[in-house]
Amino acid sequence: MTKKVKTKELFDCKNEYLEPLFNKYEYPWEMLPEIKNYINELLKNGIEGYKVLSDGVLVGENVKIYSNVTIEPPAVIGEGSELRPGAFLRGNVIIGKNCVIGNSTELKNCILLDKVQVPHYNYIGDSILGNYAHMGAGAVCSNLKSDGKAVVIHADKEYETGLRKIGGILADGADVGCGCVLNPGTVIGKNTSVYPLTALRGVYPENSIIKTADNVVARK
Repeated sequence: MTKKVKTKELFDCKNEYLEPLFNKYEYPWEMLPEIKNYINELLKNGIEGYKVLSDGVLVGENVKIYSNVTIEPPAVIGEGSELRPGAFLRGNVIIGKNCVIGNSTELKNCILLDKVQVPHYNYIGDSILGNYAHMGAGAVCSNLKSDGKAVVIHADKEYETGLRKIGGILADGADVGCGCVLNPGTVIGKNTSVYPLTALRGVYPENSIIKTADNVVARK
């Protein structure tokens, strides 16, 4: 099974305020250091139909934000998205349209495309989640190696990223089960599902079911 890692292989981005960013970089982790500057450009130029909620925070129409949500700028929250009680946006966060950010979920320096669901106790740091990606309760993206060294993407070859912090990269339609840990630089392919309580490292193919880190079967 081919281990795909290029941006265009993992994501079909049709979101008008994210499409230029996704078209610019060959590999998705290359976007991570650019998130802050990209948001600041969006704040400067504006997005049609979006308004400034507070200094450095841009929101679309029909966004539902509960009163005890914390949003640190800069951030963009797409139309129709919902931020549930206790959600914490720690800055440098871009959320697509019709997403669900759940109770006690923390986001930091990350991009979520459209219709992403991270609804219960999730940590999403230095990560990119594709359209319709979903993370079950308690699933987290670990973004820092225990030795503090730069993250290497382990695919069919080794990709030296030069970045100390990379969390998970979930392609369109990826579904991660409850209680999973995605170790730094883990890539989940399109329409691939991960069984609960699984710890992963490396790159996993599209259209698959990951039962354990060493037991991956093609989806039928």
